[in-house]
Amino acid sequence: MALVRERSRPAFVQVQTTFDSADEARALVREAVEQRLAACGQIVGPIESIYRWKGSVERANEWLCLFKTSAARARELTSFIEAEHSYEVPEVVVLAVDRASVSYGEWIDDETGN
Repeated sequence: MALVRERSRPAFVQVQTTFDSADEARALVREAVEQRLAACGQIVGPIESIYRWKGSVERANEWLCLFKTSAARARELTSFIEAEHSYEVPEVVVLAVDRASVSYGEWIDDETGN
């Protein structure tokens, strides 16, 4: 498998967030892909989250969303998630992809307009 060369700045990133509703997760992922902010969005869940919120330890079922996008579209995607998310403080984490197959990288570029 041919791999994209490692670069000082990543060409591709994975952005993750969580939702308390599968319907909200589906709607936001679909909109992000339709707007070409991401080439793909995967929804995993439900998952169980245990977290501290406003002084209490809470437990909730959530749906984890993993977006595949170009580094060039990451800021736009994270702004979109923050604006559209129903949580007061949504998780928005951007993870650099050090390597990807050439064909997968080309697909991400094609689908995000880069």
